[in-house]
Amino acid sequence: MIEIQHVSKGFRRGDHVVEALRDFNLTIEKREVIAVIGPSGCGKSTLLNMIAGLYAPSKGRVVYKGQTVTDVNTDVGYMTQKDNLLPWRNVRDNIAFPLELSGVDKAEREQRAVAVMKQVGLDGFEARFPTELSGGMRKRACLARMMLYGAETALLDEPFAALDAQLKLVMHELLLRLAAENGQTVVFVTHDLMEAVTLADRVIVCTRRPAMIALEQKIPLPRPRDVLNVRFTNEFKELYDALWERLRVEYQEERV
Repeated sequence: MIEIQHVSKGFRRGDHVVEALRDFNLTIEKREVIAVIGPSGCGKSTLLNMIAGLYAPSKGRVVYKGQTVTDVNTDVGYMTQKDNLLPWRNVRDNIAFPLELSGVDKAEREQRAVAVMKQVGLDGFEARFPTELSGGMRKRACLARMMLYGAETALLDEPFAALDAQLKLVMHELLLRLAAENGQTVVFVTHDLMEAVTLADRVIVCTRRPAMIALEQKIPLPRPRDVLNVRFTNEFKELYDALWERLRVEYQEERV
């Protein structure tokens, strides 16, 4: 589905170039769930932006379904850290916004928005505005909007970082269920190692900036996953410990 081929990316800051990624190579299969983890500022979000076609690599190329990404990749949905809901639109109209941009008539887009709201547990909140929703409800609305867009690949940049532990579990279960039902490929950035192991088929550990792959770990935990109880298994602990052993090296070196 996605190939990152010898990708490097630098940003000019005044008289010098800040290198975000260096010779990054990764292949992502259809319907895989991939977690990308590493120190802050190491280039993880930049990787998502290049898959989305928002940035062009300085070197190498990003290939999506056999075609080099040279412009905005309309086959992916992107859920950023901020919810980006439009405050003057109610929840239903926020969720239906991608259909409006595509020219779908009002009756159809409202019907489809209401249907997807039921899937994420927002039925009854159609006429509410973003300021009237909790943080978790706003995240559900963003997830519903991305689903309604119908993207075959979902990119998520720390989507649940601001949520409390209990709400995270609810969102984890929802994400895995919806991705399975819709046959989506998922690539998400996180700082939460437990979240990465809970959700992913593979976890990619990045080095400090410029990001390179320090470790690529398969997560052979069975699906469907019980997000509440899987973390209490011996298999989960072994995977978590192996990843942390490599990840903490990057954090230790970052403090030096």
